[in-house]
Amino acid sequence: MIAWLLAYLALGAFAGFFAGLLGVGGGAVMVPVLAVMFAAQNFPDAHLMHLALGTSMATIIFTSVSSLRAHHQHGAVLWPIVKSVAPGIILGTLAGAQIAAHVPTRPLAIFFAVFMSYVAIQMILNVKPKPSRELPGATAMFGVGAGIGGISSLVAIGGGSLSVPFMTWCNIKMHQAIGTSSAIGFPIAVAGTVGYMISGYGAMQQGGLPAGSFGFIYLPALAGTVIASVLAAPFGAKLAHRLPVAVLKKIFAGVIILLVAKMLHGLL
Repeated sequence: MIAWLLAYLALGAFAGFFAGLLGVGGGAVMVPVLAVMFAAQNFPDAHLMHLALGTSMATIIFTSVSSLRAHHQHGAVLWPIVKSVAPGIILGTLAGAQIAAHVPTRPLAIFFAVFMSYVAIQMILNVKPKPSRELPGATAMFGVGAGIGGISSLVAIGGGSLSVPFMTWCNIKMHQAIGTSSAIGFPIAVAGTVGYMISGYGAMQQGGLPAGSFGFIYLPALAGTVIASVLAAPFGAKLAHRLPVAVLKKIFAGVIILLVAKMLHGLL
């Protein structure tokens, strides 16, 4: 158990650092690694991805708070945007978590892999939407929030891979988009965690989940990753204002592709 705890700590430090640095959320790294770790511990195949997604989503609660505080200190969080998308975010994320609970592990893993590969390719090519408009009205922002929240809960990310491009498309400066994304990640994580707890309650009551689970949240992994990620996220957020983010995104994207490939190889 100690060896697994150390592995969770290492994973949390890596994911937390990049969550703060790039505003993409730690799920891009955590989900495939947790899925491999859980498979190695002989967790039930039927719920491997659900546990990985739920646990990763719970971790984002803590990394988003740590990251958004650091970005807020740099004046990079646009709170009016956060407030306008939060209602849609919460509704979409709760709905997405319920949908994920009814999708088998393998199709869920394939969806995650396809989406993360798309995100990685965008990073490698440094795709940036041309700023061509202003932020839409309240109804449209609700819809945008619901879409970001729904997809984010299905792949357990903080929403940065969706919210950052949207905001830059609406003429928001990149550093402000990243900072605001870190704040948007908090309601996504809270709603997603609640959703995975509720959706996994039945499986937990039936004894279909490993000891230490609360719904689809595996508490030992959550504890290990949170401790390290909370400590690492502020360092990433500080470096985001100093380092060439485009270069780091390409490196990070390569890591994502390798991790996703490893996860699929193990599950399929």
